[in-house]
Amino acid sequence: MLVGIHQPHYLPWLRYFEKIARSDVFIVLDNIQYSKNGWQNRNRVKTASGVATLTVPVHARLGDTLEHVCIDNHIDWARKHERTIEQAYGKAPYFGQYAPMLRAAYAQRWERLNALNRHLLEGFAAALGIQTPIRYASELDVPGKATERLVNLIKAAGGDAYYSGAYALDAYLDEAALRAAGIPLVLQEWHAPAYPQAHGPFTPDLSIVDLLMHCGPRSLAILMGEDA
Repeated sequence: MLVGIHQPHYLPWLRYFEKIARSDVFIVLDNIQYSKNGWQNRNRVKTASGVATLTVPVHARLGDTLEHVCIDNHIDWARKHERTIEQAYGKAPYFGQYAPMLRAAYAQRWERLNALNRHLLEGFAAALGIQTPIRYASELDVPGKATERLVNLIKAAGGDAYYSGAYALDAYLDEAALRAAGIPLVLQEWHAPAYPQAHGPFTPDLSIVDLLMHCGPRSLAILMGEDA
């Protein structure tokens, strides 16, 4: 059983969903340290004026883990994000199909970043038709750090192989420790696909919102490289 593991992202990009779809079980690392300059609370969409980064404002201190990160609702970020997405994709072929899901999400008041990201992740996975079970590290509650913790998470989820981005080998992943635990490593060999996209020349590595709005039911096949 192949297990994919990744920290939560806001409005995740395509590579994230390919990892989920390719895995037999996917685990969200929802209790690791908050990264101020990461993608846990931001992502990119494409507007008529170019690429725009949508950031959820948060209250977070140095060293806070994600379950303690609160959203700063003194800033009207939700209305801004909803409006930016509508302006960017209002004329896209499938805007009418997916806009209600986003409007409903932005109409809620979210206190915790984890709750928002979980809601959106599960909504997008369903919209794409991904059937992979999604588990959460906070619920599996295993000990260990770095690769040791990954091994424990994989075993807790009933897995026997690990699906990882190649970048992890240079950043933190100990392949020898995986082998010692009897868990083979499967590297994600994925390249951003081109697809019909508005607002000028094609831009890769945007939020999944971009693909869904332009390609609708074909989106999963496109990100999996199966669309003819």
